[in-house]
Amino acid sequence: MARRHVSQSKPDPSVIDGALETMDAEELRALVRDMLLELDDRAHGRIVNSFIERAARGASGWTPPGPSAKGVAEVISFVAAATRVGYADASEVDDYLRQGANAFLGKDYAAAFEIFGALLPPIGEGDIDLGQHELVDEVLGADLSTCAAQYVVSMYMTAAQDHRAQAVHAAIDEVEAVGSFWEPLREIERVAIEPLPGFDEFLPRWRALIEASEGPERRGDWNTDKDHWLREIVQRMEGSEGLARIARSTKRADDLRAWCQALFESRNWKAALSAYGEAAELVADDAYSRGDFLDGAALAAQELGRKNLPVWLERAWREAASMLRLRRWLGSSNSKRSALKRAGLALDACPKKAHRQRTLLHVLLGDHESAAKLLAAAPGLGWSDSEHPGHLLFPLFHNLLGGGLMDPPPALPVRWPSRRMDMDELEWMDDEDDEPRLATPGVDEIVELVGIDQSLNDSARTAVLKAMRTAAEKRLAGVIENKRRRHYGHAAQLVAACAALDSNEASRWVAGIRAEYSRFSALQRELDKHVGRA
Repeated sequence: MARRHVSQSKPDPSVIDGALETMDAEELRALVRDMLLELDDRAHGRIVNSFIERAARGASGWTPPGPSAKGVAEVISFVAAATRVGYADASEVDDYLRQGANAFLGKDYAAAFEIFGALLPPIGEGDIDLGQHELVDEVLGADLSTCAAQYVVSMYMTAAQDHRAQAVHAAIDEVEAVGSFWEPLREIERVAIEPLPGFDEFLPRWRALIEASEGPERRGDWNTDKDHWLREIVQRMEGSEGLARIARSTKRADDLRAWCQALFESRNWKAALSAYGEAAELVADDAYSRGDFLDGAALAAQELGRKNLPVWLERAWREAASMLRLRRWLGSSNSKRSALKRAGLALDACPKKAHRQRTLLHVLLGDHESAAKLLAAAPGLGWSDSEHPGHLLFPLFHNLLGGGLMDPPPALPVRWPSRRMDMDELEWMDDEDDEPRLATPGVDEIVELVGIDQSLNDSARTAVLKAMRTAAEKRLAGVIENKRRRHYGHAAQLVAACAALDSNEASRWVAGIRAEYSRFSALQRELDKHVGRA
């Protein structure tokens, strides 16, 4: 029998803090020892590794005991045997990786280099199977990415100064399959436990090596690891000016983006405004990147309090039209008249296939019948598509016809009914992210600004209700024909909304739907729940 899941609320953090503060050091040590016994092997390994590393990096000067020469030889023999048979026990590998980490934390870089150099390459290349289903992280307690970075640092510490750059490059090549070296300088500084000797002399040699490895033929649009490495070292040595020089010479979107991002991170908004604007001009044939850079320019203008912010917002939307950009531009209006004027200009320029944007513009301009045609023509599936008008228009029409706010469909966030969010807006929902971002008013705020007249004439009301019914019927047919059972509730909700708006015809229409889909008991249950409530 499957175990029934019991939902448990998390304790108040202040209660946890209060309990911890009452314990002395010995009590906390005993608690940790007891809790370690409750963990599975993988979690136990990760927690123990974290304890050891934090203790070794502390001010006490303690370091874990490292392996002897015999222990290092044992690891090498173990790897040779495991490679021959193609398999090794994950717990044994964890023990040996911990020995390598202990050697590293104890500054025995030669031993760490030998242990990691023996273990990591065959694991990364798949020469040794550890019993995982997909990723080795599933079965190991050790963090392979950290082990790989420690291996590279060990290479740095044991190599001669004149050959460090080549040695570090070779080490990364050996373990890149298990490591994360998007920014290698930052990665090796992250794991280093003491200042890297000769680092100032290493940097120009590393830069020269990376520049030489690019080759004269490498200047296409494809972004490689070496491009990231070069930008990292140039930014380290020359700052944003160096990134600007690269970006202007290559005119590649990723190089331009790195330059602008550096100014964004430094909050140098005046320079960022200029850089984003220049970048948008340098990627003339890339509408996506132009829109992205114009968004950045608009953000800088917003942070600077510039009055021409709407100009940047309009340029971004015209270059790469999206619902988010349209809402920013319309929502930056300071009056109903200004918002309606922008809506009219936007409708003239809006791409024909941008149905969600066009329906919003039609509604704002009072052309409900045109909006209804787009809703009726929309497919029954694909409601999560960024330009499907359903999730935006159906609740707007429902409210317009006097039905009030609809309940959110099961698959959408709770905030949907009041904000009419787009599917591509979910990335903007991280409330914990305190990064500066463009103000993006919700559809409800724009509707309130414009003040839509809810007194529809008979012709418009009939067209809107007919379109809603058509959309509900197509949704039903789509989820049934394609066996999308988890969307039955949403389809039934649409039926209920239509039924509530037209009580005269509702019974006959709903009865016809029930008869047509009488064989689908799960759908009938959803109809019972939603239509009954309506």
